[in-house]
Amino acid sequence: MTNVLSEDITRVLRASHHDPFTCLGRHETADGLSIRVFLPHATAAWIGENRLPLSPVNQAPGLFEWYGKPADLPAHPLLHWKEASGEAFTRHDPYAFPVQLSEFDLQLINTGKHWHAYRILGAHPWMTDGVTGIRFAVWAPNAERVSVIGDFNHWDGRCHPMRVRGSSGLWELFIPDLAPGCLYKFELRNLQSGRVVTKIDPYARQFEVRPETACIVVADSEYAWGDETWLATRKSREWLHAPMSIFEVHLGSWRRDEQGLFLDYRTLAEQLTAYVLELGFTHVELLPITEHPLDASWGYQTTGYFAPTSRFGNPDDFRYLVDCLHQAGIGVLLDWVPGHFPRDEHALARFDGTPLYEHADPRLGEHRDWGTYIFNYGRNEVRNFLISSAMFWVEEFHIDGLRVDAVASMLYLDYSRDPGDWLPNKFGGNENLDALGFLRELNTTVQGNHPGVLITAEESTAWPQVTRPPDLGGLGFAMKWNMGWMHDILEYFSKDPVHRHYHHDQLTFGLLYAFTENFILPFSHDEVVHGKRSLLYRMPGDEWQRFANLRLLYAFMFTYPGKKLLFMGCEFGQGSEWDFDSQLDWYVTQYAPHQGIHTLIRDLNHLYREYPALYRQDFEWQGFEWIDCHDAAQSVISFIRHDDAGGHLLIVCNFTPIPRQQYRIGTPQQGTYRERLNSDSAYYGGTNLGNPPVVHTEQTPWMGRDQSISLQLPPLGLLVLELVY
Repeated sequence: MTNVLSEDITRVLRASHHDPFTCLGRHETADGLSIRVFLPHATAAWIGENRLPLSPVNQAPGLFEWYGKPADLPAHPLLHWKEASGEAFTRHDPYAFPVQLSEFDLQLINTGKHWHAYRILGAHPWMTDGVTGIRFAVWAPNAERVSVIGDFNHWDGRCHPMRVRGSSGLWELFIPDLAPGCLYKFELRNLQSGRVVTKIDPYARQFEVRPETACIVVADSEYAWGDETWLATRKSREWLHAPMSIFEVHLGSWRRDEQGLFLDYRTLAEQLTAYVLELGFTHVELLPITEHPLDASWGYQTTGYFAPTSRFGNPDDFRYLVDCLHQAGIGVLLDWVPGHFPRDEHALARFDGTPLYEHADPRLGEHRDWGTYIFNYGRNEVRNFLISSAMFWVEEFHIDGLRVDAVASMLYLDYSRDPGDWLPNKFGGNENLDALGFLRELNTTVQGNHPGVLITAEESTAWPQVTRPPDLGGLGFAMKWNMGWMHDILEYFSKDPVHRHYHHDQLTFGLLYAFTENFILPFSHDEVVHGKRSLLYRMPGDEWQRFANLRLLYAFMFTYPGKKLLFMGCEFGQGSEWDFDSQLDWYVTQYAPHQGIHTLIRDLNHLYREYPALYRQDFEWQGFEWIDCHDAAQSVISFIRHDDAGGHLLIVCNFTPIPRQQYRIGTPQQGTYRERLNSDSAYYGGTNLGNPPVVHTEQTPWMGRDQSISLQLPPLGLLVLELVY
């Protein structure tokens, strides 16, 4: 035993060994076979079916060994031990099994090219040599020792130290006889400082309900999907020329139960699917449901990049929600946050005692605005982690697209920073070259491998070619939120109509750049919080004017070029700001003005999906033509939306509460038009001022056109007219 009590054994005893397999487990000796186990809580131990006693090692509490001949024991004999509490255990020895991760997987992860790293790292049900258990793996290159701790080993880091795989920085351990459902974390000892920290698994697929933070081992899903038709259609769908109307939802505050508690995923599936189907939206976009510790972050400070939050149920429950929406013909988009992550000590921050996922230099690695860390996009394993997360949501949960939050904060090294508080790139500029490379790789990889899956950028600057291919110098996103249009339009609508003629350019300026990117028009959650007020109460005037303005705003969005996005509650004109901590003000839907808004949104969605002129050429200049954009004096604009088959619709907007009698506009051709939608209709709570069932063009040249029609324009109203013959 003198040789056995070596430095290796000492390091195992003090929980600092990087490869406990060198001294634990099964080893051939000159005399036969030795088996050595470390059971810190055991008072006695035996091995094999015949319960051969293991001898305790002097001066090494918890260390037991057996010597004999290989023929005396099978390759993986059972261990039996008793603890001081009197409880007895029987399991296989983890240190009797060979390495589990292939060199090929290690190389792919280290080079940043393992798009399915989530199948390798983390905790996975596993079978090796006929024995079942859980295989654990984690990346921690600056750790001296990493252990799996959990409810199966007293959360004691001495019990299950992992082995590091050479210089890869990857640690692994197969623990036999464990089953899905057990709780676990990783305990890491830093190589330089010796500091021991307890961390969650970055690749964990389920967590305890907050405020608890342990990871839960998840079984391989046997969920029986029913959305095959949806997925097949998505793959061949010509999305650029298809209608897309998105209902943005925060699951925790859309609806709650009678006690004010969260609805679960399956209840949400039934209620949300029916509601969205009735309103006619094509897609739902979920604020982040990736696991997060703080409700007040709305999900934007993510700790679990591979786990749907346990607030609403388990992963299969979330699959059910997506499946229900798909079977109803509704796409599912997920808000996804690769731009920053929180400082919570149990999560990614300083994961192995060093800045691992984040930059070490705070000028590169810290977000001043949000008090969070910034990912180190130049590190292969970090890019791999993020891209693997994106692939995970698409492949495991059938997500139809990701909306990447706060892209501007990723693109610019000086984003929201004071002079001297940022580092220029190698060319002296403020562009984050590593982030650019990451975003291009993300978009190429995910969208290239999954046709029909769309990645959208929330990008608030004039960065060029956000939605153009990387090989042409673009970033490769499918679409981009049109933040400039949104700000201009809401600013315009906030003006008293008597002053709007001074701000007419805010209505028209957006058309100068409307086709430079593939734009989504967003009225999102960000516009109804932090003192901005609800959309309804951002409208000026008395109650009637507020509702009329809101109807006009929505009708203008649905007829303007670009895909559509509307945050929950806006569809019925909620009066109060959004509160993440309670459900929407559903009680207001019993009142007629709010019912009118709700009905209008439903009709706008159906109109939008019915007429190709409103969506076929959303991203091409051929789909839009001004009739008149110069009537600032009366605050009226008129334009044409064209489809790609010769059809068109006329749109006329009156942004004042003054009805316009006999207002003449030029038409593209001779014929008869009828009102297809009037936002001032009595159905929506308006004055019902409009036009006869049909309006005939006249051979009166107007606005440079040979034909024209004379219309009555309702107050604060929008008309959609179609050519009937």
